[in-house]
Amino acid sequence: MRVLVVLPTYNERATIERLLRAVKGALEGADVLVVDDSSPDGTAKIAHEVAEELPGIAVLSRPAKQGLGPAYRAGFAWGLEHDYDVLVEMDSDFSHDPAALPALVEPLTRGYEVSIGSRYVPGGRIPDWTVPRRLLSRGGNVYADVVLSLGVKDSTAGFRAYAASLLRRIDMDGIQADGYGFQIEMTYIARCAGARIAEVPITFVDRVEGTSKMSMRTVTESLRLVTLWGLQRLVARTPDRVRSSGPSSVDGGVSSGT
Repeated sequence: MRVLVVLPTYNERATIERLLRAVKGALEGADVLVVDDSSPDGTAKIAHEVAEELPGIAVLSRPAKQGLGPAYRAGFAWGLEHDYDVLVEMDSDFSHDPAALPALVEPLTRGYEVSIGSRYVPGGRIPDWTVPRRLLSRGGNVYADVVLSLGVKDSTAGFRAYAASLLRRIDMDGIQADGYGFQIEMTYIARCAGARIAEVPITFVDRVEGTSKMSMRTVTESLRLVTLWGLQRLVARTPDRVRSSGPSSVDGGVSSGT
């Protein structure tokens, strides 16, 4: 099973070298694609330097900052073109622990097509968040679940693995959202496409270097899109971003070895 870890970057100079080494050390045989939006701090240059030393690292440079969703779409397209079986997405700031990669990928060896690193299944933790921030996140996830019938506790999570078989059934060019909304939309489309979805508990920590790229505007836009998709569900059961569909199943609290 060929695995590609996609890392979107913008001004990640402080962490990119350590992260690349950590990812390569955590998941034996996996390759890494850095999708850099022309970071002015030289992130891509550092990634290229590490790639000269370590095998299986590539850098995809884009001409301008375009957002998280387009970065992942570009990375997934690159991975499919190069015949990878599993495409992993994760943050580039150590919010997601590279050591959790084997547990995240493991469900895909058992027939699941999506594995979500979840903060809200038993064993998942967010040690650094304030109560208001926790309530906002949990509330958004509950709202998305109710409106879209996702059956997933953490649809906004950005640490996940997709089977190439699923991504080939999705019209990635039709994905509309960015940020939190991108994660929710991908969960929704995956469910409609008949994917089996596992949630693996993780510990999520706030970035210790740099600044967060998420804003209240992004959260508000995500909730607006969820409402829109919910209304569209009432008219057409299957979104037009799904090329084919089948019976779906969603399993919560699935951990490695279960």
